[in-house]
Amino acid sequence: MKPTRSHGRQSIRATLQPRELMQDKPDYADVWQARIVTLFPDLFPGVLGASLSGKALQDGLWQLHTHDLRQFGIGKHRNVDDTPAGGGAGMVMRADVVGPAIEAAQAHAHGRWPILYMSPRGRRFDQAMARDLAGCAGVTMLCGRFEGVDERVIEHYGITEVSLGDFVMTGGELAAQAMIDATVRLLPGVLGNAESTVEESHSNGLLEHPQYTRPAIWNDREIPPVLMSGNHGEIAKWRSAQSLTLTRSRRPDLITDEDGDT
Repeated sequence: MKPTRSHGRQSIRATLQPRELMQDKPDYADVWQARIVTLFPDLFPGVLGASLSGKALQDGLWQLHTHDLRQFGIGKHRNVDDTPAGGGAGMVMRADVVGPAIEAAQAHAHGRWPILYMSPRGRRFDQAMARDLAGCAGVTMLCGRFEGVDERVIEHYGITEVSLGDFVMTGGELAAQAMIDATVRLLPGVLGNAESTVEESHSNGLLEHPQYTRPAIWNDREIPPVLMSGNHGEIAKWRSAQSLTLTRSRRPDLITDEDGDT
């Protein structure tokens, strides 16, 4: 019989260069951390190792650690799942596997440190949640697979279920990376211009106004004259009006009664 392949970190460390950003980094109490409980640690840092989040990771502005569920598996083949109680399709991740993995991750936790489970039945992730996570000392994210995780784990650890949207993915790793990216960019020092987080979409409950840059005319389309006027008061009014118009058109659910008419 062909042995079951282990997804241990040692088997992929030598081949995935970006993972060096995650290795041999001492934990600092004042550095925001993300700890990922996953069957596929080789998927990290993924996109988080590139661009501004990757540079911030390299510079030590935040830290990323993975906890391989397979290492907590049961028996010779390190099984992590079993058939659903009561019958049904698919497999369910075992409580006696996921629980110890979460314990290992939380051994490093301090201060306010939530545990999130990437789940399509969870609360919708949004900018407000990203800001809240950025204010925590760190976060532990459980990436599910198969038909999900034994409910007793979620109840025992007070885990918050979080969703990217009303769709189902094969696992929580991509969702976790998206949520971490949205959070890390809000950490002090990650973005070169802190004001960029103030004017962007959802920062004030509205969608961001249109943006333009050179050339002044492209394909017979001009930059709106007000943006070239140098009148910062009029520019601010124009951007505010554009944000409200776009939000009413594309995301009317974000508009509240107190916004009024313009």
